[in-house]
Amino acid sequence: MKRIHGIAVAALLAAPAAMAQDDDGAFVEFQVLKPEIALEMAQAALMSCREAGYQVGVTVVDRFGLPQVFLRDRFAGPHVYETSRRKAWTAISFRTGTTELAEATLEGKPSSGIRHLSEALPLGGGLVVSEGGGSIVAGIGVSGAPEPQLDDECAAAGIAAVEDRIAF
Repeated sequence: MKRIHGIAVAALLAAPAAMAQDDDGAFVEFQVLKPEIALEMAQAALMSCREAGYQVGVTVVDRFGLPQVFLRDRFAGPHVYETSRRKAWTAISFRTGTTELAEATLEGKPSSGIRHLSEALPLGGGLVVSEGGGSIVAGIGVSGAPEPQLDDECAAAGIAAVEDRIAF
């Protein structure tokens, strides 16, 4: 038993050294979507909702939560700008879809305090966009469909439209 414990401790101590070897530079590297890809994703999400009979707004944010694209269908309500942006921001900030976050932040749950943050909007319609290796490259938020799960479906359709180019 002591031998197993010793091996586990050695592995834990070696992990930071291995990470330090990989991180010896002064810069970090990351990927974000080109504006053309973000626009295509937003257009596909909007068209998916339109074909289903919903007038929505769609926001794509970069991995830092800054908007890259906002599209609003002609009859979408004025609230869709704020709600779609906040859903996308929330998804990338907490690295999870906003439908799952809505459940995890219900009153009485350990993460319920997230609901008190000024930008967080744990309401379905916000999804994380990841490249093939799992790194977050964007967030997409949709607002205006009759139910949050329908916003989710349109956001997923937007991601699916560009998936083959970001899933390298």
